[in-house]
Formats: sequence, structure tokens, C-alpha cells
Amino acid sequence: MKLSRAILFPYWLALKLRNAAYDRGRRQSVRHSVPVISVGNLTAGGTGKTPLTEYLCALLREDRRVAVLSRGYKRKSRGFRLVEPTDSASLVGDEPLQIKRKFPDVLVAVDKNRNHGVSQLLALPEAQRPDIILLDDGFQYRKLQPARSLLLVDYNRPVFDDELLPIGRLRDLPEQMGRADAVLVTKTPKLVDDWDREQMRRNLHLRPEQPLYFTSIQYDAPKPVFPDEADARYLYSKEAFLFSGVADDRPLRVHLVDLYPHIEHKRYGDHHAFSRRDQRFLRRYALRHPRTVLLTTEKDAMRLLGCTRLGAEVRTRLFYIPIETKFQSPEEEGSFAKLICRRENYS
Repeated sequence: MKLSRAILFPYWLALKLRNAAYDRGRRQSVRHSVPVISVGNLTAGGTGKTPLTEYLCALLREDRRVAVLSRGYKRKSRGFRLVEPTDSASLVGDEPLQIKRKFPDVLVAVDKNRNHGVSQLLALPEAQRPDIILLDDGFQYRKLQPARSLLLVDYNRPVFDDELLPIGRLRDLPEQMGRADAVLVTKTPKLVDDWDREQMRRNLHLRPEQPLYFTSIQYDAPKPVFPDEADARYLYSKEAFLFSGVADDRPLRVHLVDLYPHIEHKRYGDHHAFSRRDQRFLRRYALRHPRTVLLTTEKDAMRLLGCTRLGAEVRTRLFYIPIETKFQSPEEEGSFAKLICRRENYS
């Protein structure tokens, strides 16, 4: 433990100095003319930011012009770019592409410089210009001051049981949780009792005025990655092969165990780019297991769309599992909607 603390000290000190500089005003945070809602976390991936961003799109787009701004992690393009449904994941990033294909009427843009990205969105013609912007993975981007900051915490790996990178998955200090306007605990079990809620609030050291919400993952029926070529009969197979390149696929594996008596699994790194070798492996696997349905995540499906060497033996039986954010109770869902939707909250 002492060795771990010694290794982490330079990282702890750098974060401490950076945060202190912003807190004391030595570094400037820009506040924009339209509300910006930041969706972020303190850990490296896997807390459910994209499903929550999609939930917010569905919640707000009825009476607001919504835009989503993302860094576009691992994309090959540079600078500001508006995402189109026909783009590739390599060009704009898998998560922005996923959101755009699910919500074609919502503006989705990518820019590593978030302030520049917001400025570019606000420079669009009036008919397109958003009146509210969702900032994906924005909690550590201190150069922008959001109107609302939503912080996500994984129920199964809370920040108080974690360590800073590179030993753990924390990329900021737990004390920074105080900057959040609301905290959402994600990937919770089906039912969380009042004792669990109070314990979580106490362990997170939240202020009394900080709302705490509990959400879980809800999986929908599998959908084809290549709709024009898919054979839905494979979904009734008793054999499944799941392959994924996401930060944490354990909840999905648990979900599929109940649906398929025989299931195999292969895990890749987060945001994995499927190479020619990977595509050859999938073709050979499909030929060796002619009755097996091939399953992947929604985010992986965005990257697989650009793969040209999968072959018909894969494309006909390749399906992804859609994912949604579900609040623990209607009361929590209503409270969250009031926090987000009331225009007076942003005045």
C-alpha cells in the first residue's frame, strides 16, 4: 500500500494543483450563451455516459433544439466536424456515430477543443442553431463552465473503492465530486433499498443539496448490424458467441446467460478497431459453428459497419444489443426531468 501511494503521489499532486488553479480563478472557465449540460465521470470509461446522453436527447428534443458535442475518441479526423449518419466510426468516433444514427434530428458534433466546438455550433444558421448542448465526457474539461454538471458513478466500482490511474481507474480526485450538480449511480441492481441509498450518499460525501439518482441498464431485443442481409432465425439459436470492445461488458454477459444456454465470449480492448485479422477470425468462427448467433454491443456495431471483409457467413447472423438508461423509480425519473427540463433552472 505504501508503494502504491508513493507511485500515485505525482499524479495526485498534478491533479491537486490543476484543480486549485481553476478554483482560485488563475485559469479561466468559459460560460456560453446557451445552457451546456455536462455528462461525465471520475473514472476511465464504463459508467454509462452514452446511454445517459441518449436519454437526455430523448427527454429534451421534444421542445428544444438539442446538440451533442463529443471529443470523438480515437477518430481519424481533426478539428470541428458535424456528424452524419453515413459517416464511419473511424472518421467521427463510435459513440457520436451511435447517437447520430439513433437521433438523426439531433445535431451531433465532434471537437477536441470543447469551447471551440460550442462556438462553432452557435455560429450555425438560426434554424439549425441549438438552444441546449449536451457535452459528452466533460467533467474533466475545466476550460468550459457548464450550466449543469451530471456525474456518473458505477455502483459496482464506486470511486471510494478505487485508486488513481495508473493503479486504479480514477482520472480525477474524488473530492471533485462536490462540483457536480447531480450524481447518478449507474448499473445498480433491480432494487436498491433506503439503507443502500443512504450508505451510498454517505460514502460519496455528497452535500445535502446534491441530488442523488439511481439508474440501471435495460437491454432491448437484439437488432441486426446489417439489416438488409440479416437472418433473424439465428436469434432463436441456443448457441451464442459474444465479442465486445467496451470498457465493461460484464452486465451484458450476465444478461445473455439467461437467454442462451451455450455462450462463448471474446473480449477486446475498449474502442477496439476490428482489423483484417479480427474479421478473418470471425469468418472462421462462423464457419466452424454454423448454428451460432453472433452478438456484440451497440458501440461495437458502429465500428463493424465499416468492416468490408466479414463475409456473408458473419453479416447474416451478426446482431447487437441496444442499451438504455432506466431510473429506479418513476419518482426519481420525474425529479430528474424537472432538474433538466425546467428552463428557469438555467437562468
